[in-house]
Amino acid sequence: MRPFVRFIVGATLGLAAIAVYLSVVGVTTVLDRATTLAPVVAILVLGLVLVEGAADGIGVWASVRPLNGGISPSKSVQFAFAGDFFDTLSPAGPVTSEPIMARFFAVETETSYSEALGVRGVAKYVKSGAQLLVSTLLVATLILLGPTPPFLIYTLGGAVALLAVVGLLLVVTHAKLRGGVVAVLATPVRFVSSLYRSDPHDREDVEAAVERFWMRVAAFRDAPVLVALIAVGGIVEQVLTAGALWLALGGIGAPVALLPIVAVIPLPQAASAVPIPASLGAYDVLLGAVLGLLTVASQADAAAAVFAVRTFSIGSALAVGGISTGFLRGWRP
Repeated sequence: MRPFVRFIVGATLGLAAIAVYLSVVGVTTVLDRATTLAPVVAILVLGLVLVEGAADGIGVWASVRPLNGGISPSKSVQFAFAGDFFDTLSPAGPVTSEPIMARFFAVETETSYSEALGVRGVAKYVKSGAQLLVSTLLVATLILLGPTPPFLIYTLGGAVALLAVVGLLLVVTHAKLRGGVVAVLATPVRFVSSLYRSDPHDREDVEAAVERFWMRVAAFRDAPVLVALIAVGGIVEQVLTAGALWLALGGIGAPVALLPIVAVIPLPQAASAVPIPASLGAYDVLLGAVLGLLTVASQADAAAAVFAVRTFSIGSALAVGGISTGFLRGWRP
């Protein structure tokens, strides 16, 4: 497909997604949120949002590097924005969008779907762990400086503990877990593949795919630099997102310290459990409420800042992400 045609397809995807977003949220509401900030502040916030989207390319590049040499930095940024597009449209964010993106990674690197899913699974785990670690350290600092809401301590402590337990279980029980995954997937994979293949995938095919998945996961034990880059990319995203909110709060006349905002950025990711594309409403309300409790900003100002930043982030994810998606290849020629 010619680049111009791909651009048209991507732009159409982005415009269609934005049209749906406007119809759900309301044109007047979106305009009101976007104009909450002064033009100069709005431009700076939009710039940070776009830089944050591009920064995700660091983790994309590092995670895909083991797959036949990976992809170029520019391609990594493209895939990062395309991932934002699917994150925004998918009911549970990365939980449901990564299986979609794995197909495009597999085609781009000429590897298998299970291998691509394996490296991206590691990336999401490391990224979440790094962001939670930074938040935990910042909250510990805030505790030393003064009173901190108990819910924040419990939430962060629980999230870190859960992440550690899941990681430990995967290390200890991965052999048995592989057998269970094969048993669960064998029948549905055979049925689905029979719809488009004369020779459906059997249990041996599923076992081989699961083995490739774990092989790619285990390979990161010998690639600490790549793991570190994924973690750094996640922290950079966290700081940039916090910076956009910090600017927005200052722009509406409610200046606050930056570090508390950095600390709470990972918490509303729990909103991805709400089966709504982009977690509209759930994410916004949760983040606004946490900011209102942890900073000196009022609940109204915190909510206004979150809505303003989210308006720009969703808009860029749909527009830039839609164009980026148009250039992806979902099948091999």
